Amino acid sequence: MSGHNKWSTIKHAKGAADAKRGALFTKLIKEISIAASMGGGDPDSNPRLRAAIVKARAASMPKDNIKRAIDKGTGAGAGAAVYQELVYEGYAQGGVAVLVEVLTDNNNRAAANVRNIFSKNGGNLGTSGSVSRMFDRKGVIVLDGEKLTEDEVMEVVLDAGAEDVVAEDGVITVTTDPNSFTGVVEAIQAKHDAGLSPKEEETPESEKWSSLSAAVSMVPQMTTAVDLDTAAKVKKLLDKLEEDDDVQAVWSTVEYPDDFEDA
Repeated sequence: MSGHNKWSTIKHAKGAADAKRGALFTKLIKEISIAASMGGGDPDSNPRLRAAIVKARAASMPKDNIKRAIDKGTGAGAGAAVYQELVYEGYAQGGVAVLVEVLTDNNNRAAANVRNIFSKNGGNLGTSGSVSRMFDRKGVIVLDGEKLTEDEVMEVVLDAGAEDVVAEDGVITVTTDPNSFTGVVEAIQAKHDAGLSPKEEETPESEKWSSLSAAVSMVPQMTTAVDLDTAAKVKKLLDKLEEDDDVQAVWSTVEYPDDFEDA
């Protein structure tokens, strides 16, 4: 769910995908629940819920998990969700701009946690609008470039409304206008589903169309290059923010050095 910079850390999505899957599912469940609570449990009449479900399916979330999240949001299940959306803006070391998206049932807790993470890790919070103007909202879908070619992906996504396709560092990144994001992900998902076995089991053909990540993200208009020492400090701050239960997504303008090991 992170967007640490425009492209240079996307290559780490492959290695982190399995390790972060549990945390990703937690965030996706929350996103589905709040969408259902705000607009109802029918994805056909609730575009936000439809987009959240598409993201969850792209992350291979089981259908039962998705249904439970919808029920929680609508109150049909136990513990109906009551979340609020908040956005915090600030700076990390080296003048790196940071956007933090929060979904929380406790505003005071979320505000205190985000403020403490910034202050304890060398960053500082800014005022509303101080950072968001540096970003554009885009759909970003990452696929395995070792299993697919750029041409294969372009053939599927351009007709569905994608703006750009970039192959780099073993991954293929598709960018879209936010309004086209759901359609592009569904086109990719259709290729995945078409490759399933008759028993709906994964096959090599279906696996290659499994996205490593898919989200509407805040993409920086310009990145902020940092040295190795600053890169480690910035990454620590961003990681601490992402680990917080109330934080849904983190984006920044950081551009890591080529020799920085994101371990």
